[in-house]
Amino acid sequence: MLRFMRLSHSIRGAARLVAIAVALTAPAARAAHAQTPSTFTVFVRSTPIGSEQVAVERTATGWTITSSGRVGPPVDLILRSFEARYDADWKPLRLQFDQTLGGQSTTLKAEVTGTDARSEVTPLGGATMIRAHIIDPRAIFLPNPFVAPWEAVSARLRTTTPGEMISIYQPAQGSFPITVGPTTVEQIKTVDHTVTAHRTRLTLTPVGAPPLDIEVWGDDNGRLLRVSVPAQGLEFAREDIASVGARIVTMSRPNDEEMRIPANGFSLAGTISKPANATGRLPAVILLGGSGPTDRDETAFGIPIFGQVANALADAGFIVLRYDKRGVGQSGGRSESARLADYAEDAKAAIKAMSDRKDVDRKRIAVVGHSEGGWIAMLASSKNDRVSAVGLIATVGVTGQELNLYQVVHGLERSGRPENEQQSTIDLQKQIQQAVVTGKGWEAINVSDSVKRQADTPYFQSFLTFDPAKYMKDVEQPLLIVQGERDMQVPPSNADQLETLAKSRKKNVPVDKIKVPGINHLLVPATTGEVEEYGRLADRQVSPAVTTALIEWLRRTGQPSR
Repeated sequence: MLRFMRLSHSIRGAARLVAIAVALTAPAARAAHAQTPSTFTVFVRSTPIGSEQVAVERTATGWTITSSGRVGPPVDLILRSFEARYDADWKPLRLQFDQTLGGQSTTLKAEVTGTDARSEVTPLGGATMIRAHIIDPRAIFLPNPFVAPWEAVSARLRTTTPGEMISIYQPAQGSFPITVGPTTVEQIKTVDHTVTAHRTRLTLTPVGAPPLDIEVWGDDNGRLLRVSVPAQGLEFAREDIASVGARIVTMSRPNDEEMRIPANGFSLAGTISKPANATGRLPAVILLGGSGPTDRDETAFGIPIFGQVANALADAGFIVLRYDKRGVGQSGGRSESARLADYAEDAKAAIKAMSDRKDVDRKRIAVVGHSEGGWIAMLASSKNDRVSAVGLIATVGVTGQELNLYQVVHGLERSGRPENEQQSTIDLQKQIQQAVVTGKGWEAINVSDSVKRQADTPYFQSFLTFDPAKYMKDVEQPLLIVQGERDMQVPPSNADQLETLAKSRKKNVPVDKIKVPGINHLLVPATTGEVEEYGRLADRQVSPAVTTALIEWLRRTGQPSR
């Protein structure tokens, strides 16, 4: 899908991630009363790499945040101790920590009096340095690279409004602003309880670096639940929220139904959405999400894409299934060794489960995939007489290798880096692709072990070698191709290539192609369509032009019962 299609298919992005993971962790404090420590899991590109135990305590003089933890490569951090003190109004007083980063020890002590901040730091085994700064008296400490400091950000967000600025202070370096964006309220279902989460979009503007969009979740008491840096694939999540049994309920209808889908040795968890007062057998639509750890609502940058699409389809008279991918949310299974073919088997299990339902018209079951989900739809529908129609939305029309290289080149062209550096990165990417596909040549490639581990996976190999031309000939159902004209992750030319492939099939079955002006990869209106714009999009609703095109096509291929 969308956000994952960009990073999980770009080793350049993975390498760049290492630097950002070390450069971007922040202050902590967000509690309403003393509480036992919480354990946070640290993820890089959806892979857990460590944890940190964080405690927030209300003291006689204010608030104290403490933590310790260990995070593996690419961060490679041992946090022996962290402590940040604030007064009762969350004004900074004192900060100190002791860590080993990349095998080198660092200690820091900082004191704040009003607007005067004085820090004493021993950086990575070097000589002790004394630094003094004039800061905002309500600044939040933001040392690198810990989870705990975000507790203070979360606490402050309880009383901020969109458009406000929060001053961040990095001891020994200086200050920079955070711009507060809108907040949405979500319900997160865990195994044994439901958490009300306040999700706020922030824009960080570090000194000497471009703005960075971040999302912070806090509970009703202001305690931290989760932090996400989508552009870097970096995430911290409280243990109960990070559990595979937890999911965010972003969209729901009064008659929604939870569904368990028997798969190969595990079950998939999904949601069935129906028209109001539904009766009899209804035509069905199964939604298939894109790459990465996609939940049933296919939530990206706060936009529940499939949640909104399912709602529109149900209102139009269809019964709709969307499900958490294996190893995500409340679905079982593991994704470490999964290939595209395995995800297609999961989709086939969902198709069978729907065809077995008494409220589904077995002759009218459509499969609709978004982004990489379109490939899964093709695989699952191939020679499958249970599927009556196939929809491909923002789906790739070239090989995985071609798309991956396009995304790397496109990112480099926008980076402003010297041409020789760009070419070196492109050459490296091609070497990595070849090594992943053949399993040979890694010894000649100058990349870290962590980058190799992220790239050399069964999934990435299956992605790089996937060729839609090879599989389209076996998709015998009527086909709809929908593409946003402002999609910069999967360019509009991919829709043309899919159309050409579909029209070359031996069976003369209908092919419809629709390009929607002004729509990006997330299916929402956009100005540039670039990934960097996603976190700042004003319109966060899937375009009615997309859902209307889908509904009208589904009705032509199988009129819903009323």
